[in-house]
Amino acid sequence: MTGAGDTFSFKVAARDGAARSGRIETPRGEILTPAFMPVGTAGTVKAMLPEHVRATGADIVLGNTYHLMLRPGAERVARLGGLHAFMNWPRPILTDSGGFQVMSLAQLRKLTEEGVAFQSHIDGSKHMLTPERSIEIQCLLGADIQMQLDECPAIPIAEDDARGSMELSLRWAKRSKAAFADFSAQGQALFGIVQGANYERLRRESLDGLMALDLSGYAVGGLAVGEGREEMFRVLEFTTPHMPADRPRYLMGVGKPADIVGAVARGIDMFDCVAPTRSGRHGQAWTRAGPINIKNAAFAEDDAPLDPESACPASRDYSKAYLHHLFRAGEYLGPMLLTWHNLQYYQDLMAGLRAAIASGSLADFIARFTNETGETLV
Repeated sequence: MTGAGDTFSFKVAARDGAARSGRIETPRGEILTPAFMPVGTAGTVKAMLPEHVRATGADIVLGNTYHLMLRPGAERVARLGGLHAFMNWPRPILTDSGGFQVMSLAQLRKLTEEGVAFQSHIDGSKHMLTPERSIEIQCLLGADIQMQLDECPAIPIAEDDARGSMELSLRWAKRSKAAFADFSAQGQALFGIVQGANYERLRRESLDGLMALDLSGYAVGGLAVGEGREEMFRVLEFTTPHMPADRPRYLMGVGKPADIVGAVARGIDMFDCVAPTRSGRHGQAWTRAGPINIKNAAFAEDDAPLDPESACPASRDYSKAYLHHLFRAGEYLGPMLLTWHNLQYYQDLMAGLRAAIASGSLADFIARFTNETGETLV
């Protein structure tokens, strides 16, 4: 594969204001940044073949520790050759720690210094997720980029409560690093997660503590949890300038196209979100003019494709009328085609951002994006 080696590295190739374009090198190939990672929760990007995901331009996908530990089990995936072979995705994979899903999905969860005890939302079975077990699972899966276990409280939250949560996450980061040293393979990377809600001094303390661990990358967590775009951008503006310039910066769980464009302008390199796949399954298509609901009657006799200039067959070769019909008829092909189209839109957006940063024309790109979509980037 292009750029493949036996180590993990990151280089910034161009800057435009706070925005950066660059390249992450992993043993399984390169990741061009800014990068969007399609979400493959249970070992699949829903409604997509792996080769079609790659054809959109995706360099990396995201897998989910919580779901895979419950079904089919990390040890089983390891016996079957690891997650890459299991899901037929030979390129890089990032796995989250499972912590967010434990907090949001699991039943009867109990948080302690040790970790989180919980019952599976699938069958009620009891489990314990600790920083060490989370890293062990991610290494069994064979993830190229792994995330520390953290606690992700919702915003708003009182500052004292946010401090306690942030300090717990920092202690868990230290334990995650120690476990990573025990379990990881050559070329794998561990990222820390900056917490602290929307309090600037807490974010700085969290970041300072993580940087002392000298990790391969740093994520901004605890955003896109209902605080609104303006507040999310405000937190990024006082956080990203202090993040290491020579390490990737990952904004977790973000987001809609306008969120991504604004975050790139504020120095973020990596993103993941279920938005393109989930919205595709429910009839929403992201387009250059903004999102549309293909189930609306206005498209019943619209013979134009979603994007006649796209290289993606789903965007180019099927009319809106046909897509409308598929959703109205409850045919599986509708969600499949719209998901494919949406993932192509997202990857085209990232390619456009990379090109704009490289040419020093990001301001023009943003102006064109806001004019075409009607979005306001605060």
